[in-house]
Amino acid sequence: MKPLSPTQIDHFIIRGYVKLESAFSAETAEACRNILWKATQCDPHDPGTWTKPVIRIGELGLEPFRQAANTPELHGAFDQLVGAGVWQPKQTLGSFPIRFPSDEPPGDTGWHVDASFPGAEPDNYFEWRINFRSKGRALLMLFLFSDVSEPDAPTRIKAGSHLDVAKILAPEGENGLSFMELAQKLDALPECEEVLATGKAGTVYLCHPFIVHAAQPHRGKNPKFMAQPPLHTRIDFDIEQPEQTANPVERAIMMGLNR
Repeated sequence: MKPLSPTQIDHFIIRGYVKLESAFSAETAEACRNILWKATQCDPHDPGTWTKPVIRIGELGLEPFRQAANTPELHGAFDQLVGAGVWQPKQTLGSFPIRFPSDEPPGDTGWHVDASFPGAEPDNYFEWRINFRSKGRALLMLFLFSDVSEPDAPTRIKAGSHLDVAKILAPEGENGLSFMELAQKLDALPECEEVLATGKAGTVYLCHPFIVHAAQPHRGKNPKFMAQPPLHTRIDFDIEQPEQTANPVERAIMMGLNR
């Protein structure tokens, strides 16, 4: 297991993400992909069966997905970015948005920040909330189960946007903002470089929980298989502590707030 370098950690703090190549094996990625193909009820050899721009598959607690989420490389990176004992191990990877080549708009390409704790309507995700401590969420993670090149609908990331999101959330206190309330404020943020989350199957992007990101239409040839789960916290982040003792997630929030 190769630990994250100081340069990678600085990149995470300042740019809001770090790319881990070969975070899990190509063999595990293929096993996951085979399961997801069956779940879509599409034929991998017949594009005529790919009739929707995106098919969402619910949680699958099967062994290949547990293997992908629990490699020594990932656990080591979690410890470095979040802190040993602060994060909760993953048994599932949430839902899977499978994107197919299509001229039909997928309808889910807006810029947003993922919410982390329930609001007044727990069953309504758009009412889930985000606060300046990132209550409940340590990271956004992008798991690539297929090779993803630029035409293959890679997730778009606004590098450095997490610093500006911290500024938006700070005045809102512990209750924070709902998913939709925050999304409506993102157009006013300063311009950020747009980065595409491309890579080989087995790549994982570990992103700051405040990073602004979006899906996009698939203009390539090969369907894109991925998951985008959160890494949950065991304890809340502390952004009042000295910077020397803070983890990189906390240090990024402090940087955004000029603390």
